[in-house]
Amino acid sequence: MKKKFYTHQDLHDEWMKSLDYQHEYEKLAPEFQIAKQIIAARIKQKLTQKELANKIGTGQAVISRLEGMNAKPSLSLLLRVAQALNTKIEITLQ
Repeated sequence: MKKKFYTHQDLHDEWMKSLDYQHEYEKLAPEFQIAKQIIAARIKQKLTQKELANKIGTGQAVISRLEGMNAKPSLSLLLRVAQALNTKIEITLQ
């Protein structure tokens, strides 16, 4: 018996057919966006999580939770991260 493998995109497309999944996915959109942008900026600057944490005076676990969407970061933490990454924060209400 041959197993069928699915890509992340295949699963996402299938699950998006569910209104419950769509609702939960949309609720997490801001966290996805924050995590994705922090990871991209950190990697672009060739920093490890530990190096970024040291720059803002916190532990590596804080950065890991932030990037893994396992925390609700304060605006002050996000500002410190943005400053350490030489970037800025833009908030848009739609």
